[in-house]
Amino acid sequence: MLILIAGPYRSGTGDDPKKMAENLKCLEEPSYALFKAGHLPMIGEWVALPVWHAAGGKSIGDDLYEEIFHPTAGRLLQLCEGVLRLPGDSKGADNDVRIARERGIPVWHRLEDVPGCA
Repeated sequence: MLILIAGPYRSGTGDDPKKMAENLKCLEEPSYALFKAGHLPMIGEWVALPVWHAAGGKSIGDDLYEEIFHPTAGRLLQLCEGVLRLPGDSKGADNDVRIARERGIPVWHRLEDVPGCA
C-alpha cells in the first residue's frame, strides 16, 4: 500500500528551519519499517518542498507555501491507501486524517497496527 505518514512538520516550530528539519526526521522514522513490510511510505513534504522551491518559495508560511503544502497532501490522499498518523499537534495532519476518513481510507495511530508491521 501507498501509506501517507502524517504528523507535525511546521507545528510548534515557530518556523525555525532546524526544528522543522527535526520534525521531518521524525516523520521519516517509520518509513523503512513500512517499506520492509511491503508498503511504499509517502510524506507530503517530500513532494511539497521541491515544488515550493521550484515555484520560487522563499518564506515559510508565505502565500506560495499555503498554495502548495496542504493541497499536496490532499492530492496524495487521492492515491494513498492508508495514513499513519504520528503523535503531536498538527492541523495539517489532523486535516489529512479527516480527508482520509471521509474517503474511507484506513488511519492507523501506531506503526504496529499497520498491516504487516506487527
